[in-house]
Amino acid sequence: MKHETFDSALRSTWQLVSKMYNKEATKFESTMATGFALLSIDAEGTPSTTLGPKMGMEPTSLSRLLNAMEQRNLITRTKHPEDGRSVLIHLTPFGKQKRDDSKEVVIQFNNQVTSHLNEEKIAHFFEVIQCIKETANQFEYFNITPQPL
Repeated sequence: MKHETFDSALRSTWQLVSKMYNKEATKFESTMATGFALLSIDAEGTPSTTLGPKMGMEPTSLSRLLNAMEQRNLITRTKHPEDGRSVLIHLTPFGKQKRDDSKEVVIQFNNQVTSHLNEEKIAHFFEVIQCIKETANQFEYFNITPQPL
């Protein structure tokens, strides 16, 4: 393709950002996924059933991540007081420390990007992202007829 598409721009940019976060996470003996999970867990606890969709992770991957986080003493799991079938994920004191580390990295990156942009460009970025989200969310199917081989 001659011009870059929205999806290729998003994908290639996210790959760079993901690589950057993973590289930074190794300094803390962690991963980007762990940092993202720490940031996604609410102070009062988060139901495990809402954590996967919140992070955009499949249940199997989330289960492995949570098991690893529990082994590292970052989280604990308790029964949900209102729904016995559900489990609440809580941060341990160590998990809260690691969450602060993750938050600091995200804030530093955000500040670095923001320092290169004015408010108008930032507003346009979020307008475009919102449009992409809405389009993808409302998209039913591609109207393309497959050609025979």
